Amino acid sequence: MSKKDFNHSDQKIPFADTIMVRDSCLCLHVRRAARTIARRFDDAFRPLDLTSGQYSLLMSLNRPAPPHMKDVADLLAMDRTTLTANLKPLERRGLVEITPDPKDKRGRLISLTKDGMALLVRAFPVWKETQDQLESLVASSNAQQLLADLISLSQEPER
Repeated sequence: MSKKDFNHSDQKIPFADTIMVRDSCLCLHVRRAARTIARRFDDAFRPLDLTSGQYSLLMSLNRPAPPHMKDVADLLAMDRTTLTANLKPLERRGLVEITPDPKDKRGRLISLTKDGMALLVRAFPVWKETQDQLESLVASSNAQQLLADLISLSQEPER
């Protein structure tokens, strides 16, 4: 192979392709929508000193039995290191408790504390109102179909 085969600096992508990507890229538009939606929820939760990510994390712990860290990380599509970092401020605030799994001391279980549940109870109506507002923005299309499509897109492909 010649040196020219490795040098792409003289190649260009037409501006029309840039416009086509701007107008049709699923990744771009899902990220833009995600950031916009997260900002709306962050603004709504701010009086509770809570972020949208923290709300999702607290809600993921609202279960009959405390989940394992791996189960929560999988649900929230984050690695365990990121989950641990996100749990620390909630643990410091006394909203969650992390305990060893009695069946496997290497495993960790996460549970809401009484204060965590009290905050979740206050935050739920805020979430509901914000969710309803956002759904009304897509009411002319189909919010349920949009949700189903997003869930489908977020499934990990089989490798």
